[in-house]
Amino acid sequence: MTPRTRLLDPEVARALSTLSATTKQGLGDPALAELVVIRASQLNHCAFCLDMHLAIARRHGVPERQLDLLAAWEEAGDVFDERERAALALTEAVTVLTEGFVPDEVYERAAQHFDEVRLAHLIGLVVAINNWNRVMVSRRIPPGGYTP
Repeated sequence: MTPRTRLLDPEVARALSTLSATTKQGLGDPALAELVVIRASQLNHCAFCLDMHLAIARRHGVPERQLDLLAAWEEAGDVFDERERAALALTEAVTVLTEGFVPDEVYERAAQHFDEVRLAHLIGLVVAINNWNRVMVSRRIPPGGYTP
């Protein structure tokens, strides 16, 4: 497994970075944004993004218990509130697309907790991190290269 050093054309990297920053800002909840990107990165096995976003989550004050139990959020009882659970369910549905689409009940559950604008930013954030995960995994970029 040799890292492939050239990640992206700089213009593409800027576009992805802008999408990530815009969707995080539009979501309006930095801690939740990090839970979302960490969960997608777990599903996509992206060590670089996990390493980076776990550090960012800690800086935003995400509780260690949430970080420890994120991979099993559905079984974690009251560690995650209903809004977080709705966002994580939508994150998984958009990331995996097991059924070829996002199930209506997952979307409706999220729509109960996020207005139309925030829901659009949440979906955009999941799309953005999935793009980054695919770039980093396809290039086999190891963890440890992120510095705040």
